[in-house]
Amino acid sequence: MQPREVLGEAWALYKAHWRHFLPLALLVFVVLSLVSLLLSLVLGWFGALLATVVGLVGVFWLQGALCEAVADVRDGRADLSISETLQKVRPRLAPLLGAGLLAGLGVAVGLLLLIVPGLVLLTWWSVIIPVIVLERVAAMESFGRSRELVRGHGWNVFGVIVLTVLILLLVAILLAIILAILLAWLPDEVRGYVQTLVSNSLTAPFLALAWTIMYFRLRDLERPAEPAPIAG
Repeated sequence: MQPREVLGEAWALYKAHWRHFLPLALLVFVVLSLVSLLLSLVLGWFGALLATVVGLVGVFWLQGALCEAVADVRDGRADLSISETLQKVRPRLAPLLGAGLLAGLGVAVGLLLLIVPGLVLLTWWSVIIPVIVLERVAAMESFGRSRELVRGHGWNVFGVIVLTVLILLLVAILLAIILAILLAWLPDEVRGYVQTLVSNSLTAPFLALAWTIMYFRLRDLERPAEPAPIAG
């Protein structure tokens, strides 16, 4: 499982099915931003706190939905609509949220402890979302299952993670520059909102593609090779 092969397949699927991925990401980010704004305006600081919780739920729902969408298009076509994709992931929302928060906390603590432990945990747990969504594994079990898949391929997995993050950072910087020029006439708050919305909608699908394809590659490597037929 070479990082360049994973990223190459991710880019190929992104180009072929961007009309399916981008509206899904855009819909979720627009709804989340509107709900957050409404809660903050109506309920003040308490609304802002609720908006943070809603945002976390929405982000993990989107990650799971994008993972499901990637699995859907690997045969060359999108069989599920946006609403069907979101509905299919909804029963897995609780384990996605639980595992995601625990993983985030663990990686953050690890990064504070000389950085290396956090990077190790990030590598071990990089496919917990595909595991939860596609294998229907419980939140706590997903950590061990992800570690099991990554075992023996840690450096390649870490390479995919690093390259994906670098690509997304570069894209985010380029988008910020381009949109700052194109939207210079807008107020700062509106321009910032549009920049964030566009950047998140464009980059989130690629991240999901790369890491979900990585999951499929690891799962394929886990399966024993078919025995050669006996001649004669």
